Amino acid sequence: MNKIVQNIKITKLDKSRVEITGSIKAEEFAVFREKALENINNEVNIDGFRKGKVPENILISKVGDMTILEEMAELALSKAYPEIIINEKIDAIGRPEIQITKLAADNPLEFKIITAVTPEIKLGDYGKIAKEVMAKKEEEAVVTDKELEETVEKIKKSHADHVGHDHDSLESKEQVRKYLLEDKKLQAREKKRIAIADKLIESATIELPDILVNSEMKRIEAQFSDDIERMGIKLDDYLKHAKKTIEEIRKEWIPQAEKKAKLQLILNEIAKLEKINPDAKEIEEEVGHIMKHYKDADRERAAIYAETVLTNEKVFQFLEQV
Repeated sequence: MNKIVQNIKITKLDKSRVEITGSIKAEEFAVFREKALENINNEVNIDGFRKGKVPENILISKVGDMTILEEMAELALSKAYPEIIINEKIDAIGRPEIQITKLAADNPLEFKIITAVTPEIKLGDYGKIAKEVMAKKEEEAVVTDKELEETVEKIKKSHADHVGHDHDSLESKEQVRKYLLEDKKLQAREKKRIAIADKLIESATIELPDILVNSEMKRIEAQFSDDIERMGIKLDDYLKHAKKTIEEIRKEWIPQAEKKAKLQLILNEIAKLEKINPDAKEIEEEVGHIMKHYKDADRERAAIYAETVLTNEKVFQFLEQV
């Protein structure tokens, strides 16, 4: 039973959201009045009084009863919401949309909350999918003499452009061939992984919440901005040349963002089912690498990112070997 909330009703909505309605008893709601008055007193500027030292009757006459009730409601719901989530076992993600539906003195506070929840995922037969993709034979990776010569020439030109470079240290042809061969193998592996990912997404049933798509959209936009900046082009100039608005480009990103969000949920679910986790040492080493190259990075976020990247890699390694 919730401590201060009653009449709770939970309704499933589309896009992995739930609607929570309920109320807080009048006597429970009244408890928040003192703290609400204190908060408002510390915020408002009233001539002749220091902040926090305004007599209650004057404060009420200046700000009005509704301002106090609204502050009380914010305090009450900030306490009630976590209780609801825990007690009702709602796996909420992101910030909830909170709407007060009834607010009056000496009355219960009534509210409606809409929040995104971790979506239910129905996976396809990921083991079978991976086996079928991995069983498809690819052409053996080879480096032609033409590819080798073209790459060697590029390396020579690049070195020649750097004044004072030791030309005797140019890679031997065999080293270049080895590098090119390894690169082709990596490309072939990546091609297989993309094929596995596409089939995993196609076979899964997921109702994506907007918050996850929006999160991926932000990442795509940040990468886009970095790429534009590295090219030394202003965003406005790029948009003018492309004859598009940023809103039009964002629309084009939506399918990509949805795909990325779905794939991450699928990989997370496989990792959970197969108990795939990177160990603490691996995560710490990756965090150290990130912090070395991005000195202003937040360590906690770097750790989350590192764990995600390492887990994804381990899931793909698992799928490649099933």
